[in-house]
Amino acid sequence: MSDTNRAATGGTGGPMRLRDFRLLLAGAATGQFGGQVTLVALPLVAVLELDAPAFQVGLLTAAETAAFLLVGLPAGALTDRMRKRPLMIRADLVRAVAMASIPAAALADALTMAQLYAVALVTGVATVFFDVAHQSYLPHILPRDQLVAGNGALETVRSSAHVTGPGIGGGLVQLVGAQFAVIVDAVGYLLSALFLQRIERAEEAPEPAAPGASLRKEISEGVRFVFGHPLLRVIALTTGLANLCTAVLMATQTVHLVRTVGLRAGGLGLVLSASAVGGLLGALCAGRLAARLGQARVILLSLLVTGPFALLWPLSTHGLAGAALFATGSAVVSFGAVVYNVAQVSFRQGMCPPRLLGRMNATLRFLMWGTLPLGALIGGALAQAYGSRTALAWCAAGILAVPLPLLLSPLRRMRDLPGAQDEGSADGTPQDDVSADGTPQEAASHAGQDERPAPAPTG
Repeated sequence: MSDTNRAATGGTGGPMRLRDFRLLLAGAATGQFGGQVTLVALPLVAVLELDAPAFQVGLLTAAETAAFLLVGLPAGALTDRMRKRPLMIRADLVRAVAMASIPAAALADALTMAQLYAVALVTGVATVFFDVAHQSYLPHILPRDQLVAGNGALETVRSSAHVTGPGIGGGLVQLVGAQFAVIVDAVGYLLSALFLQRIERAEEAPEPAAPGASLRKEISEGVRFVFGHPLLRVIALTTGLANLCTAVLMATQTVHLVRTVGLRAGGLGLVLSASAVGGLLGALCAGRLAARLGQARVILLSLLVTGPFALLWPLSTHGLAGAALFATGSAVVSFGAVVYNVAQVSFRQGMCPPRLLGRMNATLRFLMWGTLPLGALIGGALAQAYGSRTALAWCAAGILAVPLPLLLSPLRRMRDLPGAQDEGSADGTPQDDVSADGTPQEAASHAGQDERPAPAPTG
């Protein structure tokens, strides 16, 4: 390999040798850490400061994720028309201002649930554009054979924030109050914008839309691409079901841990941090598991093996034992979810034509994350009508059903997933890992299978 090519690809040391990727990673770290503090603080503002009932807490969670339904599809087409890095910077600044409005209103003694809903909705819209641009930007920074390592590093950062952020957030809530703890999130978004601003690699403007092109046509092209690929269809269905159940959990866990298990804000943060340890381990193991077992097998087994541990959630009752059961169930389920996400996101990024990345990611986000507000409303309604343990029991039953679409798809017979060069038909029909004479086929350079062991979402 020439020195020029080695410099362009980060040499033999992987993506961490690239300064621009390190800056992207640093931005992700600061944004994710602030977001995890808010994961604890924002529901506690509703529960402790505004004394909101369970359904209103669920409605708040729904407002945070409603943007995936409202703007999910057009966000992809619009993102494909714009440079990704400036779009991410603008989204960070919008989120920072929105989150800073909460402590400002609290100081003025004017904080209401209506404002919390508005902040959740505004930050949700900005997050849709940020996430679509971020997933579409990574292949611009990294070569295709380093996408698994890059996604693994990003998942490691995300999972590390999940481990540290809630514990610190719970402590901050007890120290300064929930309404003031969210300022950490605003600072995190500002730092993320600063790191992104320092990335040096030039980003070419996307090609202008063809004469007669419309937003509807561009959105339709992304939708057809996703629904025309059998593996993308089943991944969308599987992840959408998983996110529906996750939203039930997110809408219910704060009420359950505070009012049933009996935890204070600090204890709640520690339980959520302990739960996130599983996700961190999953991020560290995902690349090795994909290389050893095969990317397709990892996608299936990661959910099939870890899902039953969700049954520990409704078994958690008052006291330390209940907190330990809840944390254990969440840690194991998080391990499987992160391993699954690294494998399927890397596959999507590697097999999609660059001009369609934004629309492909947005279409999948619409399908996968569009279930979140519905799940949040279901969780809040179940918790208020029948109690949080009943809501968690239904959530656990749903988690057990998540792998069913994978078991009923061609993926169950595959070891590895096809890359872009393996798609032999217009609809992207994959080939099994067994050749006509029955001998195994090893894919040459799959999007989600790095030959080197790598420190390898919900979609």
